[in-house]
Amino acid sequence: MLEATWPISSLYAFAECLPDSDLVLVDDIAKLAATPLGEKSILAAPEYCNANFTSYFTPTFWGLHSKIEEWMELQKRMRIYELGSLPPFLLVFAGNIVPVDHRWNQHGLGGDNFRGLCRDLHPGPVSLLHWSGKGKPWARLDANRPCPLDALWAPYDLLQTPFALDS
Repeated sequence: MLEATWPISSLYAFAECLPDSDLVLVDDIAKLAATPLGEKSILAAPEYCNANFTSYFTPTFWGLHSKIEEWMELQKRMRIYELGSLPPFLLVFAGNIVPVDHRWNQHGLGGDNFRGLCRDLHPGPVSLLHWSGKGKPWARLDANRPCPLDALWAPYDLLQTPFALDS
């Protein structure tokens, strides 16, 4: 996800990248940071085809209007959204999001949240591998129950967990 903060004036606009903790960047982050946002857009993120985000939020959520911190405080009191920390950003920045190429979020590598099944890579070039979902490669490698894609994570494992695709 690429975020540009609200400018105090047009002279002070800047961009910053806010990566998730379960990813591996396999390209130059400067390419992502160079994504043109346009004058009014403040967030760049991949678009997800046919995603029905209304199903991730309760009706209570849709009736509220607030800032990100307020959404987070509300989430602490009562669970109103799923999908981790991204929903409050999506709502606060709604209408100001620019799409970026899917190569910048090869998501879903954490598997299917319902059945725990491993997923395949999406077609096309990859710049960022994202183990979104419940299956984290470090947990699967430690449990000796890896998915084939966890071999992509293994070289970055600081504990150097042994891994073999043949096992």
